[in-house]
Amino acid sequence: MPSSLPRMILSPILRLLRLSVPVSGSIPNSTTPASFLTPIYLALIASLQRLDLSRDPRKTLHKLSKHKFTIMNTLPQLFMLICAIHSLWIMHSYILKLLIPLAYITAVILPITGQFVWPATPVFCWLLLFFTARYISSASRPTIHVALLPALESVLYGANISDLQTRYTNPILDVIAWLPYGVIHFSIPFVVALVLWMLGPRGAVQFWGLAFGWMNLLGVFTQLVFPAAAPWYEIIHGLTPADYSMPGSPGGLLRIDRVFHSSGYTNTFGNAPLVFGAVPSLHSGCAVMEALFLSHFFPTFKPFYWGYVGVLWWATMYLSHHYLIDVTAGACLSILVFYLTMPLGFKDVDQINWTNNESVQGYEMINQGGPQRVKEELDLDEEIRKLEESIDMDGDDIARNDEESKVRGIENDTTFPGKLTEEPAASGSGNGAKDTAGQEKPKIKKKRSVSWGETKVLGESAGGDISDQLGENAKKETV
Repeated sequence: MPSSLPRMILSPILRLLRLSVPVSGSIPNSTTPASFLTPIYLALIASLQRLDLSRDPRKTLHKLSKHKFTIMNTLPQLFMLICAIHSLWIMHSYILKLLIPLAYITAVILPITGQFVWPATPVFCWLLLFFTARYISSASRPTIHVALLPALESVLYGANISDLQTRYTNPILDVIAWLPYGVIHFSIPFVVALVLWMLGPRGAVQFWGLAFGWMNLLGVFTQLVFPAAAPWYEIIHGLTPADYSMPGSPGGLLRIDRVFHSSGYTNTFGNAPLVFGAVPSLHSGCAVMEALFLSHFFPTFKPFYWGYVGVLWWATMYLSHHYLIDVTAGACLSILVFYLTMPLGFKDVDQINWTNNESVQGYEMINQGGPQRVKEELDLDEEIRKLEESIDMDGDDIARNDEESKVRGIENDTTFPGKLTEEPAASGSGNGAKDTAGQEKPKIKKKRSVSWGETKVLGESAGGDISDQLGENAKKETV
């Protein structure tokens, strides 16, 4: 009984995982712990086999020579280049000024490392801009907004929601808030990237690096041009004007330091390079981006993804690090970047190609439409016109064949069943008429040929039933 208990608990979880993760290959039809690792092992082997192990820089230079530069794909690279140059310029260490660009160029030009480093360029640019923000002089920075965010929150939501969240605290809630905010938040982006690389379709991890990096890069850029104080500042200093010489505060994470008898969060937030960066909340933006990716590619566990987002939103306000409007702004930024950077081949979930084995690396897959390499947009009007023409031609051919068969049938007098006789009674409509043997003659069915956009009924142009027309023809022959 004890040995079967883990099996009873794990069985439904393993079955859900098998249904939610489309992994090619034969997977054992059992729910043992060994079978749980089988799809992960197969996906890891398949992902490793797709890696480009070349160390020849000429391969990267050849790809660069074939790249088509346009305004749309050049402006983002130019923006990142300007941010990187500015960050390196204000950096104090001359060694880092030299080593960072040298290491990046070397890693990009080698195919074995470039397949990972180049898609992560927005992520590296965001980290560089964030950690060099401490070197920006206070004279060139804009004014810090202290009272704007709480006022907006009261106007939009009717109350200061974040202030209400901090009224009641206890150690259990502190730990529950600390786990997603201070631990999971920093580790789950790597987990999502690994899952997309192993189990997602080709190009998914490149898409992740692009969207995740740009969301954080635009978020930090917004925090630099629109600095705002977090709720912890209002709790400590009230609404007095702030200046850039003030140190940061861990807020509610100070209670976590006391629980563990440490000063890790106090030192980290006290020496933060960007103290007044409340809006947009990048904790909220990262959580929403992770939920969007996992819901898009692995929708089975969608309630769990968004449940994590809800818990993180509560944790940011409970720990007095963000207002509700900050959380909302971060979510909106994440959704906007997610859909703007999504490759064409990933927009329709039902059309995602999970088994594409093309050896395409880096942003080439994203620029060419994801796993489905769509080179140009389809002209739907032109496609409909061609379809109508083909259907009209088929309808005309069918109608012509029917007309010819009728003419041949009349001449040979053998084609049509229930052939009309020369009796006067046959000159009518023929419906319900009987022959000499007393048997009822079969009705002749009207043949219709309907084409797209027009309706044409064979035999109705002369105004009458087919049997009426054939009866008149037979009458003329007898005369």
